[in-house]
This record gives sequence, C-alpha cells and structure tokens, in this order.
Amino acid sequence: MSQMKITIVHPADLGDTELRTWRALQQSDPALVNPFLAPEFTRGVARCRPDVRVAVVEDGPDVLAFFPYERSALGVGHPVGFGLTDLQGLIGRPELRLDARALLKACRLNVWAFDHLLAHQATFQPYQTVVRAEPIIDLTSGFEAYSADVQGEGAKRLKEVRYKERKLARDVGKLRYVFASADPAALCLLMRWKSDQYRRTGRMDRFARPWIVRLAEHFHRTGFGLLSILYAGEQPVAANFDLRYRTTVAGWFTAYDPRFARYSPGMIGNLRLAQACAQHGVTEIAMGRGGKQFKERLKSREIRIAEGRVARASAGAALHWLHTTPLNSARNAALGDPRIYDRADRMLKTYARLRGRAR
Repeated sequence: MSQMKITIVHPADLGDTELRTWRALQQSDPALVNPFLAPEFTRGVARCRPDVRVAVVEDGPDVLAFFPYERSALGVGHPVGFGLTDLQGLIGRPELRLDARALLKACRLNVWAFDHLLAHQATFQPYQTVVRAEPIIDLTSGFEAYSADVQGEGAKRLKEVRYKERKLARDVGKLRYVFASADPAALCLLMRWKSDQYRRTGRMDRFARPWIVRLAEHFHRTGFGLLSILYAGEQPVAANFDLRYRTTVAGWFTAYDPRFARYSPGMIGNLRLAQACAQHGVTEIAMGRGGKQFKERLKSREIRIAEGRVARASAGAALHWLHTTPLNSARNAALGDPRIYDRADRMLKTYARLRGRAR
C-alpha cells in the first residue's frame, strides 16, 4: 500500500461514488450491515454535531476504508454518536489492517476511545482491553422459527410475556401494534416516557440534550428511524424507536407507560417488534450491549464487541486516560457480574427517588 492516502472530509461532502463504495464495503463483511455503521447514521449525527468527520483511506485509485469519528478538545476522538451507538469500527474489508496510530495522526487525534468496536477488526485488536458479547435475534427463517428455537429460561420468559399480553388485552383493551409509524406525536410520547424513565432510575436524561432530540426527529422524518407503537384499546402503552438499514434493525430506545408496568409492556412490544420485523424483510435485530438478562435469554447468537483506546504520546491522551479509566473499570465490573449490576441498578433507583422527594 505504498500509495496509501488519507483524506479528511465532512460527511455531507461525500459524493454518490463515495456513498456507493461505502455501501459496497459494508456488503464485504456481514457484521458491517448495521444501521450504526451506515452512512445515514454518520451523516445524520453530523447535522447535529459540528465535529463529525470521515477519514477516506485510499490506495491508488481504490478506496480501502472509511473511518467516521468525532473530534473534541485536546484531540480526543470518539466514534460518531458516542453514547448512542452500539456498534463501531472501520468500514472496510474484514482482512484490512491499517496502522492505527498513523490513522489517528492523519485525523489530528491524540486518542480514539471506543466501547462497541467490532472485535474482529485487525486494525484495532492490539488496543482492545475488554471484549464482550452483543446479543442478536436471528429472524432469517421467520418469527415462528425463531420462537421455536428459544430454549430454557428464554422459552419460559416467552410464555410469561404471552400470558401478560393476554392479560393486558383482557384488562385494558384489544392489542394493536403499529409498525413504522410516521406520527411525530407518537415519537414525542416515546421521548417523554423515556425521559421519565431516566429520571426514575437515576440515569442521565439523553432527551434533555436538544441535539439528540433533533437527531431522533431527523431519523424518524427520513425513515431511517423505525417507530413502532403498542396499543391496548386506544391507549398507547409501549413504543420502540429503532434504526433500520436494509435487513438489520438495531435496538435504540424502548419506553412504556409506567401505569401498565405490571404487564411488562416493554417486553410485549419487543416481541411484537420482532414479529413485525420478520414480516417486513428484517433478518436480524441487534439488541445492543447491556446487563439486561432478558436479552441473554432471547438471543439467537451473538457478536463480539470490544472496548479500548488507541493513543499517541500527548498531554491530551494522558488527561483522557486519567479521566476515563477508573470509571470504565467500575462500569465493566458491573456489566460483568449480574449481582453487582442489580445492586448498582437498585442504588441508582433509590437515589432517584430520594432526589425526587427533595425537590
């Protein structure tokens, strides 16, 4: 690759040829066929965030890869939409191996930190510190085949959700599921439910950030975002807002009306989503990393994702290490042990209740 060249561009400046090449490279590796790695995601975030760029890696006349990233103060880099994305990496052929530090230098980055990187990508393998699994629902053979394949605790969980589904219909009203709703008011309702959930559980309210609201509205308006609503009678009880790229749906935001919590409406909505996805040409749902046990019980398979950082010798990289390493270590301990995760979850909820009473 003696003629390798790296050009930095704004995502909006990618032309039709570059976008076709991006999509062709995605097809070279099945793991890349994911909404978070699609050009629509990078270009959408770039509409709302000023520091999104794409490194275009060329070898002579051929484009080898695209590397989307965000650059913040002191040359600290993150994947595009950091904190909102469950899959990250280079858009290139799986066998591609670049000099990661040379790539950072071309991007004017002192450090690039990742937490949902495709673990099999050779360029960043030396810099991975934690590797874990992300669960996938496989709908290749349809929803009924998927349901039949769920075993053990997952099968028991499915029966429980079906029972609550019938009970919700009896107690509240006939269930109706609207797949790919275009109603902006329904999106506002989901964001309101989700904000309430964040506050109840002591988490940061993502929708308190105007740029995230704008991003969700943009994806919904363009059809890249997939909004689906579960109704009981005329009452909306749960909603999913996910991202779709070709045959893959990536889970993003799930919320429900807490008045119906005893019916597990979020779980009912997730199963209805899987059923509807199978009917509309979706072959897999990437559920995202997290400590929720229901994901483990309902998965068909998993992919390996990694956390880590690439750094060049600099003051900015050193400051980033001091700021992030202790927090990441504590979070990884919680994610790796269900008992610690549940204890931390209860502590956050208790804190949220006490904070609410003090207001």
